[in-house]
Amino acid sequence: MLSLHPREIPSSIKILSFSHHPTMSLIIEKSPASDFTICFTEEQEALVVKSWNSMKKNSGELGLKFFLKIFEIAPSAEKLFSFLKDSKVPLEKNPKLKSHAMAVFVMTCESAVQLRKGGKVTVRDSTLKKLGGVHYKSGVVDEHYEVTKFALLETMKEAVPEMWSPEMKNAWGQAYDQLVAAIKSEMKPSS
Repeated sequence: MLSLHPREIPSSIKILSFSHHPTMSLIIEKSPASDFTICFTEEQEALVVKSWNSMKKNSGELGLKFFLKIFEIAPSAEKLFSFLKDSKVPLEKNPKLKSHAMAVFVMTCESAVQLRKGGKVTVRDSTLKKLGGVHYKSGVVDEHYEVTKFALLETMKEAVPEMWSPEMKNAWGQAYDQLVAAIKSEMKPSS
């Protein structure tokens, strides 16, 4: 575990969170000019794992709710998905959307569960490159990621209301932000 006083942290590092509590750690974001990796606390990991274990059995239903929430907030987001263009099937019944939504929800959650163990976003490199390329080609911008984050956190809050807390929201939010950063790092034209 890296131990630095906030004044000792290089300016190339963006501080996401800091606590003086003995069991909490400094959360840092990898900068292109640094060799640091993400630190996700044991407490954050426990919150993510506990909630994901509770949600996992309903991942298909929750994935669809997640995407329907995105489209409710930003109806124009439907245009980003080629399989929805010209489809006459209602979104909530669309088998391609159901399949895609579940895959995205599961990948997002599994990536979060692995974050502390790996010290970085863990999805197959080919998947990350493909995600970056698809998001680049589709014209995904920061606002799309923000809407998606809001929809994801709201879906999770509704899925596990008895365990939802500001700390859990923060843990999932940080995990999502790390996944987005990894996808953005691969957002370039395909070669």
